[in-house]
Amino acid sequence: MRIIIIGAGEVGYHIARRLAEENKEVLVIDSSADALRRLAESADVQTILGSGSSPEVLEQAGIAKADILLAVTDSDEINLISCFFANTLDSRATKLARIRSGMYANYKHLLTQGAGITKIINPDEEVVNSILRLMSVPGAVEINEFADGKIRLVGINLPDDSPVAGMRLMQLRQAMGDNLRVVIAALVRDGRLIIPRGQDRIQQGDVVYFACDILDQDEVLARLGVETDPVREVLIMGGGNIGYKLAKALDNKFFHTRVLDNRQKRCEYLSERLDRPIVLMGDSTDQDMLREENIQDMDMVIAVTGDEETNILSCLLAKSLGAKRAITRVNNFGYMPLIEPIGIDYAVCPRLSAINSLLHFIRRGKIVSTVSIKGEQAEALEAIAQENSPIVGKAIMDLDLPRGCLVLCFQRGETVVIPRGDTVIEPLDRLLIISTRPDIPKVEKALTTKVEFF
Repeated sequence: MRIIIIGAGEVGYHIARRLAEENKEVLVIDSSADALRRLAESADVQTILGSGSSPEVLEQAGIAKADILLAVTDSDEINLISCFFANTLDSRATKLARIRSGMYANYKHLLTQGAGITKIINPDEEVVNSILRLMSVPGAVEINEFADGKIRLVGINLPDDSPVAGMRLMQLRQAMGDNLRVVIAALVRDGRLIIPRGQDRIQQGDVVYFACDILDQDEVLARLGVETDPVREVLIMGGGNIGYKLAKALDNKFFHTRVLDNRQKRCEYLSERLDRPIVLMGDSTDQDMLREENIQDMDMVIAVTGDEETNILSCLLAKSLGAKRAITRVNNFGYMPLIEPIGIDYAVCPRLSAINSLLHFIRRGKIVSTVSIKGEQAEALEAIAQENSPIVGKAIMDLDLPRGCLVLCFQRGETVVIPRGDTVIEPLDRLLIISTRPDIPKVEKALTTKVEFF
C-alpha cells in the first residue's frame, strides 16, 4: 500500500509515524523543511519539499501509483486543490481531505463529484459527537459507538466499592448475569493498557473498557457500581465553530445551556442563531463572573476555545469553584496524558478525531471504522467478515490471534452477539476487535480475503 500525505503538521506527522511503524510505504509532502526534518528523524518515510497543491509535485511524488492520498494540512484550500489535481492526474487513488470550514463542508456533494474526494473529514463535527457521547454517560472516561450505534465501547474508572473489584474475568459473566450482553475489552492499570484474559483480575483503580449492546449499557454500569447522574446544567466556554455546533445540538428543553465568549460580535452572532441557550460575554478565567453564573451548580463545563492553555486553566478554575465535571479541548498531543492527573475529567482532541476518521480507509480488509483507545496504545476496529477471509468458518478459540487481540462482539443481522470460545464467525458478521498497536498488521491479515492476501 502506497500512501501520500499532504501536510506534515500534527495530524500528518502522527498518522505518518503510525503507518510507517506498520511497514506501509509512506511519502509526505510539505512546504516546511523543518516539519519534514522532524518527521524524517522519527519515522521511516519519504519526504518531498513543496506544495501538495502543485501538479508537478504530485507527479514527482508518484500520484499515478498511489493507493491513498491524505490531504491534512491546516488549509482547507490546499487540501481541496491537492485532491482536485490528484483526481485529474490519476482518479484511481482514494482521496481523503480534512475540511473544517462550513462554507466547503456544506457542499460535500460538489466536492466528491468535482474533486473526486472519497471522504471529507471534519474534525470539529467529530469532537462535538465525542462530547455528546461523554455527556450521555457522565461516569465514563471514553465512549465510542459501532454498528450504527448499536454497540458501545465504554471506558470507566472502576469505583473503589465496585462489586466486581478483585474478581477474575472468567467469573464476571456469572456475577453480572448470563442475560447481560457485555465483555471486558481492556484494563488500564498504572497508565498501561492490558488486553485481559479469563484469569486476569479486575483491580481497584483500574480503568475498565467494556463492550455491550447499547440497550444493556445502563444495567452494565449499575452492576459495575458506576453512578451516572444526568447532565442538565451546561456551560460552554468558547463560541467558535465547536462551541456553536455543540450549543446547537443542546438547543432543547432537556439542557439548560450557557455559552460564554469574550468577543462581542461573536456573541451577537450566537444570540441570533440559538434559541434556548443563554449567550454571555466575558472571560472564562474571570472568577467573579463564574461565581455570578453559579458555576458550582454546573453539571458539565466544556472549554472549547481555540487556545488550549486557556481551556485547561478555565476547566481547573471551574472545578476548583465547584463544577462537577469538565471537558477540555486540546490540540497538542503532548498535553493528552496530563489532563486526567491534573484534575480535568475529559479531553477531546480534533486532531486525534481526524486521525481516527482517516484510519479505517487505510486498513486492509473491509474495515468500517476504527478508533484509538487510551491515546494510541490500542485500536478498536469494526470490520465485515468477508466470505473468503481466513477467520470465517472458525470458532473464536481457533483463530490463533496474538495475545494483544480480542474479538469483543459482533452484529449478526440485527442481533448483537457476545461470543464464547466455540462461537463460529460467519460471512458478513460485523466484528468489533480490539488490538494493541504492534498487532494491528496481524489483524489486517486475518481480515483480508485469502485471494486478496495471497
